[in-house]
Amino acid sequence: MRQVHFLELTELAELIRTREISPVEAARQQLDRIAALDGRLASYALVTAERAMAEARVAEADMIAGDYRGALHGIPLAVKDLFWTEGVPTAAGTTIYKSFRPAEDATAVRRLRAAGAVLLGKLQMTEGAYSDHHPEITPPRNPWNADYWPGISSSGPGVAVAAGLCFGALASDTGGSIRWPSAANGLTGLKPTWGRVSRHGVFDLAPSLDHVGPMARSVADAAALLTAIAGADPADPTALQAPVASFATMANDSIGGLKIGVDRNWSRRDVDPQVVTVLDDASCVLTALGAELVEVQVPDVTQAIADWAPNCAVEAAVAHRATYPARRDSYGPVLSMVLEAGGALSGLDYQAVLLRRMAFRGRMRTLFGKIDLLLVPAHPFAPLSLKAMGTMGLQPELIAWLQAYTAPFNMTGQPTLTLPGGFSSDGLPIAIQLVAADLDEAMLIRAGIAFQSATDWHRRHPPL
Repeated sequence: MRQVHFLELTELAELIRTREISPVEAARQQLDRIAALDGRLASYALVTAERAMAEARVAEADMIAGDYRGALHGIPLAVKDLFWTEGVPTAAGTTIYKSFRPAEDATAVRRLRAAGAVLLGKLQMTEGAYSDHHPEITPPRNPWNADYWPGISSSGPGVAVAAGLCFGALASDTGGSIRWPSAANGLTGLKPTWGRVSRHGVFDLAPSLDHVGPMARSVADAAALLTAIAGADPADPTALQAPVASFATMANDSIGGLKIGVDRNWSRRDVDPQVVTVLDDASCVLTALGAELVEVQVPDVTQAIADWAPNCAVEAAVAHRATYPARRDSYGPVLSMVLEAGGALSGLDYQAVLLRRMAFRGRMRTLFGKIDLLLVPAHPFAPLSLKAMGTMGLQPELIAWLQAYTAPFNMTGQPTLTLPGGFSSDGLPIAIQLVAADLDEAMLIRAGIAFQSATDWHRRHPPL
C-alpha cells in the first residue's frame, strides 16, 4: 500500500478522486501512524478512531455512488480541542471541561463535515488557548527535535500536521497561535481576517482577538480548507458577510507588479541574524517572481503589543466568569494570573486600550493604501529550546518579544500567511510572514502559492 502521510492535502485529494487510494485506506494509514508515533509526540488530546473509520466508509460509498464533493472529500483532518464536536469531549486544554460533550458541532467543523472530510480527533493545546499547558496535561513535542519549542497554543495541530498524523487542521490565533506553531514545525499557517470564519462553537480566549484558520503543508492546502470554512453564519453575528472566493483557484496567478512593503528597520529590530537571512532570501525570491519591494515605515507597534495583554486579559476574564474564580483550584497558575489581571483592570484603563487600538488600526489601514502585502518575520528568534522558553506566561518580556510580529495583526484583525522559508543552524524550521489588508486573503494565497512554486521549504519533513 502506498504510504501517503507526507503528501499535501491537495495531492491526496487527487489520488482519492482518481481512486488510486480510497478514503478508508487513507484513514487507516493515518490512525496506524498516530498509534505508532503519537505516544511520544502527544499531539492528540483524543483520537476518535471508530468515528473516523465510519466517516471514511461513508465518504467512499458516496464517491462510488457518484457524489464527489471536492478537495476535502475523504481527507483525514483534525481540529484543535477548542472546536465543539457533537458528542465528543472538547476540553480546550483545561481540566474543567474534560467531560464536556457539545450537543452540536462548531460551524467550522460542520462545514468540514459537509465537504466530506474525515475527522481523526481533537488536537492538544495550551490551557484555554493562552501561553502554557495545564500542569496535568502533557505538552506536544516538536517532531523535528523534541527538545525544541513546538509553538503555542495550537501546538497539537502544528505537531500533528508536521509529523504526518493528519493532512491539515483547524486552529485558532489570538496573539500568534497559528503562526508560531506553523513556524516552529515547518508548516503553512493562514490567519484569516477577523470574522472571516465563524467562531460559533469555538471556546473563547478573547473574542475580539480570536481568529479561526487552517494549518497545512502548503498554501494550496490552506486555501482549500479556508474555502470550505469561511463565510457568513447566522449563529455568529460577528462573522463577516463578505462573499467567499474559491481561494484554491489562484495557483497560476502571477505576482508581477505586486507591491510588497518591507520595513528594514522594524523587521530587523532585536531579530536573530538567521531569521534576517531567511527574510532576505524570501525577498529575493519574491522579487524574482516579479513583485516590487517597497520601502515603508510601519506604524509604531510598541503600544499595540503592550495593550494586547490587558485587552486579552479582560476578554478572557469575561469568557471564564462562569468558572473563575468559583473553581480557581482547577486552573493552572498562568491562566489564573491572566484572569486575575483581567478582573482587576479598571473600566477607564480598558477604554483607553480600546481607543489606542482603534487608532493603531487606522494607521495600519493607511499603510495598506500604498502596498499590497507586508513582509515580516513570523517570530524574531531562531528556534529555541524548551529550556530556553521556560514557563512563558511568567515571562512578560519574552511574550512581548515573541509577539513583536504577530500580536499587532490580532489588534488590527488583518489576515496573515506564515510560510516556511529556511532552516536554522540547528536544523529547525524558520518562517516568514506576509500580511494583507482586511479581507484580502486572495492576495496572500496568490503570493504564497507563487513563493512555494519557486521554493521547496514546505516539502521538507521531520526525520521521524
